[in-house]
Amino acid sequence: MGKMLFLQGNEAVGMAAIKAGCRFFAGYPITPSTEIAEYMARELPKVGGTFIQMEDELSSACAIMGASLAGTKSMTATSGPGFSLMQEAIGYAIMAEVPCVFVDVMRAGPSTGSPTDPSQGDIMQMRWGTHGDHQIIALYPSTVEEVYTYTIEAFNYAEIYRTPVILALDETLAHMRENVYFDYDKENPKIVERLKERELDEEELFLPYDLDYSRTVNPLVEMGKTRFHVSGLFHDESGFPTSDPNRVAKVTDHLDSKIRLYAEEIAIYNEYMIQDAQIVVIAFGSVARSALRAVKQARSDKIPVGLFKPITIWPIPTSRLKMIFKNAQIIIVPEMNKGQYVREISRLNKANRHVESLTKTTGKLITADEILDVIVKMWIQISEM
Repeated sequence: MGKMLFLQGNEAVGMAAIKAGCRFFAGYPITPSTEIAEYMARELPKVGGTFIQMEDELSSACAIMGASLAGTKSMTATSGPGFSLMQEAIGYAIMAEVPCVFVDVMRAGPSTGSPTDPSQGDIMQMRWGTHGDHQIIALYPSTVEEVYTYTIEAFNYAEIYRTPVILALDETLAHMRENVYFDYDKENPKIVERLKERELDEEELFLPYDLDYSRTVNPLVEMGKTRFHVSGLFHDESGFPTSDPNRVAKVTDHLDSKIRLYAEEIAIYNEYMIQDAQIVVIAFGSVARSALRAVKQARSDKIPVGLFKPITIWPIPTSRLKMIFKNAQIIIVPEMNKGQYVREISRLNKANRHVESLTKTTGKLITADEILDVIVKMWIQISEM
């Protein structure tokens, strides 16, 4: 038994968030993410959840942190200008280790830009938008079915690593509609519930930042069941501010290592005809759809090309990409920006392969023909060597 739904990308975000256990959404309408807020406003009350339209994006980010600390899985959604305003709060969530999900539906920019056109201009903002040394987890699907799947995974990662997680979409993916089949006999995704600590005595102070804990992070106990302090300052085990240099260094290392050391477990990616590929296209989001079509066309013309599609764009799937550099001769990176991700890919190029960047900032999707033209051009170069 199952059901076929004709879903919009933004609707899939809301549906999956509720499936993952999200029961609080705070946000401010902004194109092209508004349908997420509309969906949550309509559907959250039906499952006992709460929707609040806030006065701006910064307050939205702060509200979901408060709800999460109180024990409720929480999410907000925005686009480039609003995402910029949320950066201070994202930094706070990183420092305070608050699990929550931020959805960024990218549009052309900077500033107001073109609200109804797609872009991938926020790739580096996701990684370094907030200040200070930190790690981040960011997932970027390319189909509506993947949007559903990886929205759930974003909530799981937030709980496992006690961190804010960014779910990236672009305008094309957010507003397109596709058939998604839900098999009720199999549709039972893994849901990571809020980690619970042991029962505490009434007067016992919970230590939410005990870095000697045996697991990646000390499980978070919701406020109201115990007492603990939360601060954006460097803090001791109890959460109270400290300026002790040893502790400051330890906290900084922890915020880095709890994600960096598990990067291989976090990394999600798809591959298409990589094994014998002399040319590899690395593409994500809606551009990966164009890239897949271009690769299929090139293969029909006997060109040995493959596609590597990162879902986890941060942290970068380093080990697998290094293997690709080792086996391929040419790497092509198409992206709807001025070349933000290709620089990161190039840093892994220890084999000194040729890396070809294909960028587009017109507010229009990179087409399969545009990618195919580059593939053919690169294949001619290989053939003439």
